[in-house]
Amino acid sequence: MTPERPENNEAYRGKTVIVTGAANGIGRAVAKAFAAEHARVILADIDEPAGSGLERSLNASGGTALFLRTDVSNPDSIRRMIAETVTKTGQIDILINNAGIAAYASFDELAVDEWDRVLNTNLRGAFLCSQEAARHMTNGGAIVNMASTRALMSEPDWEAYAASKGGLLSLTHAMALSLAPKRIIVNAISPGWIHTRDPKNLRSIDHSQHPAGRVGKPEDIARACLFLCHPENRFITGEQLVIDGGMTRKMIYEH
Repeated sequence: MTPERPENNEAYRGKTVIVTGAANGIGRAVAKAFAAEHARVILADIDEPAGSGLERSLNASGGTALFLRTDVSNPDSIRRMIAETVTKTGQIDILINNAGIAAYASFDELAVDEWDRVLNTNLRGAFLCSQEAARHMTNGGAIVNMASTRALMSEPDWEAYAASKGGLLSLTHAMALSLAPKRIIVNAISPGWIHTRDPKNLRSIDHSQHPAGRVGKPEDIARACLFLCHPENRFITGEQLVIDGGMTRKMIYEH
């Protein structure tokens, strides 16, 4: 007899899950995964056409989704999103802080406005969303911050993005302790190369350079969110889960 494997089953039915940056890419896959598990999913994104389209698609397929236009770099926009979520659903159970932007600029030319734009979106936005959402997690809850392997390793001229993602890792363990009395667990995911466009555009070398043998998919991250937020996994908090096909464990030498 094989032991029963824990399934999500009814773990998320009726739960309210906010996914920021839900309209595209990783956030879209995360939103679809929670909707498939019968959660009420709030699609918080600045991209109204894509977000509204996803709302219609999820609801048409039997899910429960609501798109709320949200700019996480704007504190007032965050407060409105949280307030409307509570008004419409009565509660908040899970927050996935996925919204983020990238900025590539040479070290000498990175302007302070661009630095602030990235940090305010990726780091401050996650903090403010967590702060507002946690006030309504009256029965405990779970928060996942979407960091990046660029918090751990770098290429030239990615200072703002790397700093924002490194800050998210520190924010994660700080919030895990601060929110523990409210029975809210907080964890981070650091994705590596996750391809969000047409996989036909990938080359064989793109896959083979990964120890896992392929480039990552948004669904790889979505499954991790389901795992970290599952009520049976509440012993995990303040942690970072690196999902990169093994790339950060690979020693690379130039010959």
